[in-house]
Amino acid sequence: MSEPSIGICLLGCGVVGSGVVRILQQQADLIRRRTALDLKIQHVVVRQNDRPGIDVPYHHDAERAIDDPHTQIVVELIGGLEPAGTFIQRALKLGKSVVTANKSLLAARGAELFSLARKHNACIAFEASCAGGIPIINALLHGLVANRIDALVGIVNGTCNFILTRMTRNGWSYTNALAEAQKAGFAEANPTMDVSGRDAAQKLSILAGLAFNVAVNEADIHTEGIENLQETDIQFARELGYVIKLLAIARRHGEKISLCVHPTLVHEDDLLADVSGSFNAISVYGHALGHALFYGRGAGQMPTASAVVADLINIALGTTPLAFKQLHMLADQVPPASVLPHQELTSRYYLRLMARDEPGVLAQVTKILGDKRISLSAILQHEANDGQHVPVVITTHQAREGSVQAALKDIDALSSIQPPTVCLRIIDQPKEFSTQ
Repeated sequence: MSEPSIGICLLGCGVVGSGVVRILQQQADLIRRRTALDLKIQHVVVRQNDRPGIDVPYHHDAERAIDDPHTQIVVELIGGLEPAGTFIQRALKLGKSVVTANKSLLAARGAELFSLARKHNACIAFEASCAGGIPIINALLHGLVANRIDALVGIVNGTCNFILTRMTRNGWSYTNALAEAQKAGFAEANPTMDVSGRDAAQKLSILAGLAFNVAVNEADIHTEGIENLQETDIQFARELGYVIKLLAIARRHGEKISLCVHPTLVHEDDLLADVSGSFNAISVYGHALGHALFYGRGAGQMPTASAVVADLINIALGTTPLAFKQLHMLADQVPPASVLPHQELTSRYYLRLMARDEPGVLAQVTKILGDKRISLSAILQHEANDGQHVPVVITTHQAREGSVQAALKDIDALSSIQPPTVCLRIIDQPKEFSTQ
């Protein structure tokens, strides 16, 4: 008895696409033994001037490839909003299911595309859109489906984590660390999408939507990047026992959720502090599960291709189409997120001010903080020559974001302070990893 043949159309054959071809070709026997499926590449479509780095028949006519009756599943690895969105729409209208790694498109138009898929009895699988080869989408949709998720905290951008690792371990400047990331292939020539925090925010919109059963827009997420981070703050954080990471954070607050992406001080005893280089990690807190950490390669050819091929197989087996039809967890079937305003969030804070080294300055600063009901937990200052502006680092207990921002405005207005004061948040160490 021969295995059923499933025709695949691959749109885009760059780094990830060529990895998908390698897995399908090299592991064909393994896939057949495990699934009784024959996944056959019918079309590889590339842009007019592109040439795949592997030996596959390819052409440039995406519409012909999608329309071909032998094409049953379309894999979109072009990226960006267009023409990827148009091609996915074309496939769905023909009743053909889609696998995509396109987090930008899903963040912008996910609800629309999911609805179109339902209308035409198709489905969309998107494991590779978040955290590379880590099966976090599958975990949220299936493994944790019976859990009320209370928080999700993750390192979901490998480029930023690579840069911060180099700054922390090697003492490099941001500029030097970015140049090394670009040389190693972890950062684009134009790294803005990554270093601004937008890439992490788009991934958080997808993950938080699944975790909290709501539709999240990128605009709902308070986003800060790492482009202005200075090595001085990396060093002070280490002195205080912390490592700075770009975190994507979603938390439940009663009927509302908070959503933010920003550089964060993580205690050195927290497992997230040890996530280095291009690796990703996502902590999930469920009411029944407790705390679980999903860790692995968050980018790269083969890890991401692994997630794409897993989606292909699950569509061909029928598990993804059934779940897509039955589960009410995607953006087209859930209400909009009720988001707690960022100014109402509470956190601990790291503040670094450049203060003139003269009597009374610290008293002025602490009075402003006290008037805003911000309690101090530690003050760190190195010796310096009289009259110079010197760094003074203050950490706080839990304080309201709006109060901290108002205090910073008053502090920076002091004649003895050289603005702007650096403000970073500190995330509390999870209780599961307490050293006590």
